[in-house]
Amino acid sequence: MKTITQQTSKKEEKISKIIDKVLKQVFGEEATLLFYRHLENSYSLRQDETAEKVEAFAKGLEDFLSSGAYVIERKILEDIYSSYGLLRNLEPKRTQEEYDFVSQVKLFMRKA
Repeated sequence: MKTITQQTSKKEEKISKIIDKVLKQVFGEEATLLFYRHLENSYSLRQDETAEKVEAFAKGLEDFLSSGAYVIERKILEDIYSSYGLLRNLEPKRTQEEYDFVSQVKLFMRKA
C-alpha cells in the first residue's frame, strides 16, 4: 500500500512532467531551458520542483512572461485535467482574479 507521501510525490512528478511538456510545446527546447535557468537563478526552483512549489513557479512564470503567463497556466491546467481523464471547464472568467492557477493545481493535487 502506498503512503500518502508516495502518492503526493507521484502526483507532483506527473504534474511537473505536464508543466515541462507544455513549456516545450509552447516555447521549444532552448527557450524552456532558458526559463528553467531563470527559475533556478531567481527563485531557487529546480525543474523537478515545479509542482511541489507551484507558487514560486507561477510567480516566476508571471515575472518571465507578464500577462502572457495566464495563457500558459490555462494550457497546463487543461493538460493536467485531461491526463487524468477529467473534463474541466476552463472557460475564461471575467477577471483574472477569479482564476487562480496555484489554487487550482493545489486543489487538484488534494482531490485527484
